[in-house]
Amino acid sequence: MIDIWKKVGIASFGLLLVFFLVVFFYPSSQDNLSYNLFLDEVRAGKVKEVVFKGRQIEVLTTKGKKYTVYAPEDPELIPFLKRYLVEVYVKKSGLDFFSFEMLFLIVIGIFLLILLISSRPVSPSSKLFSFVRSRARLVRPEEVKIRFEDVAGVEEAKEELKEVVEFLKDPQKFARLGGRMPKGILLVGPPGTGKTLLAKAIAGEAGVPFFSISGSDFVEMFVGVGAARVRDLFTQAKKHAPCIIFIDEIDAVGRHRGIGVGGGHEEREQTLNQLLVEMDGFESQEGIVVIAATNRPDILDPALLRPGRFDRRIEVPPPDLKGREAILRVHARKIPLAKEVDLSLVAKGTPGFTGADLANLLNEAALIAARQGKSQVEMEDIEKAKDKLLLGSERKGIVISEEEKQLSAYHEAGHALIAYLLPGTDPVYKISIIPRGRALGVIQQLPLDERHVYSKDYLLKKIMVLLGGRVAEEYVFGQATTGAGDDLEKATEIARKMVCEWGMSNRLGPCTFPHREPGLLSGRDYTDLRAYSEETAREIDEEIKKIVRACYEKDRELLAKNIKYLHILAETLLEVETIDGEGLKELLKDLRPLENVEIA
Repeated sequence: MIDIWKKVGIASFGLLLVFFLVVFFYPSSQDNLSYNLFLDEVRAGKVKEVVFKGRQIEVLTTKGKKYTVYAPEDPELIPFLKRYLVEVYVKKSGLDFFSFEMLFLIVIGIFLLILLISSRPVSPSSKLFSFVRSRARLVRPEEVKIRFEDVAGVEEAKEELKEVVEFLKDPQKFARLGGRMPKGILLVGPPGTGKTLLAKAIAGEAGVPFFSISGSDFVEMFVGVGAARVRDLFTQAKKHAPCIIFIDEIDAVGRHRGIGVGGGHEEREQTLNQLLVEMDGFESQEGIVVIAATNRPDILDPALLRPGRFDRRIEVPPPDLKGREAILRVHARKIPLAKEVDLSLVAKGTPGFTGADLANLLNEAALIAARQGKSQVEMEDIEKAKDKLLLGSERKGIVISEEEKQLSAYHEAGHALIAYLLPGTDPVYKISIIPRGRALGVIQQLPLDERHVYSKDYLLKKIMVLLGGRVAEEYVFGQATTGAGDDLEKATEIARKMVCEWGMSNRLGPCTFPHREPGLLSGRDYTDLRAYSEETAREIDEEIKKIVRACYEKDRELLAKNIKYLHILAETLLEVETIDGEGLKELLKDLRPLENVEIA
């Protein structure tokens, strides 16, 4: 209020100054004389000299008196004055009364405009300043329909977040014992695990406003825009406190500082600095909980992760078997399912699926059923949807020669036979030589139990299954093809991790050998560069080759002993194109799986 009156005083002083200048420099009207009287005085010989200034005439009488006359355009005036011996002078014309009047009005208008603009507060919502306004979307409490009962498969995370809801509902309950509301919560997990859904559920349960924004919405190419948007976001949040700010993909703005081109002068780093100040600085606000989500916590700046900013880090992993079944039941509420649909079996057949994957699975099944004109989604539709998501869409239009089809059949049969023979491998769920995606054939294995750690024996057998297709091609056709390219890449990568990351090499021992150099913008420190000698690198290469070669030779040995069953599988595939797990067991019922396999 004081600033407004100060601006009013300055504007008033300017107006008065202009007014006095006009009055001072403009001749007084009391010395003016009419044009007719002026002509009469000239005829009477009372005028000594005149000075022309445009239409204004300054007159000096014979008695020394001065006055001013405004004359019309009269070409006979000067000859008339010369006839009566009046001295005539001409000077540069000044402003006439009309010009003074217009000048005065223009100046008044400018000052009034300045006064109007300066007395109005600058609103970020105006079009002129909309560029620096936060792009966060405000969701009112009544608009948030998500509750904790709508979120399944992440029970541990839900339990931790329920405490935040209690903070927002009744902060005095914790303040009595000296507790304070957590400033920030970091949700960490793979894409599709329900991090955004959890944040919405918190807002829905607590009944508070919810601001949603992506980390990339802060950063612009213009310096200072990101920091201004952060300030505006927290200003809006302060007006709606208590509230929740949800920043999705915070790694876009919270990446480790000092890394990359531009050093500490990057726009992104200025935005991060402002975010750090807003979350825990001298002007940090109470009643505002910041919830952020990322699947790259390793590249976030340490200052962002310290207590006082993100006080809690909650892991949101992919759901287990029980969690997948609960998620399927949540999404099945809106889909009419046939009675024979067993969601527990669907959950068992979808290991590694996230909540988003399961929602997509049921949606695809509903679309397949709708295309066929069904009134309910059947188990057959869910199986087709799962095959589409796991194996890819069928390429019905592709033309495959008999030679390629036969090659694909033996390739997939090699995978399946090795997987059947080796103990401890994941059971084969389906084999198909129907082209899907970029592959001419596929084999799918589904684990019986959830795996969290992998033994060396399991990894070696997995490499053997991957190499089974290449070995079958060479054994039957006497040559290798490009069809095993993806298998070889995966097998080599597993062997490399066994040697370099998991310490499973007898020769190199339980040591790790990081080999990937971080990029300029990775957010990691440069101490991660390769820290071993060329000799060690050569030994690593030899160990990787040794593991892959040993698995390859063992595959040749097993297929040579069981070549009869390889032909049975391949011929059946050529006939029916697809074999499920039960059909595989029926075809190989006379073949007993091995009890123990030693891989050199």
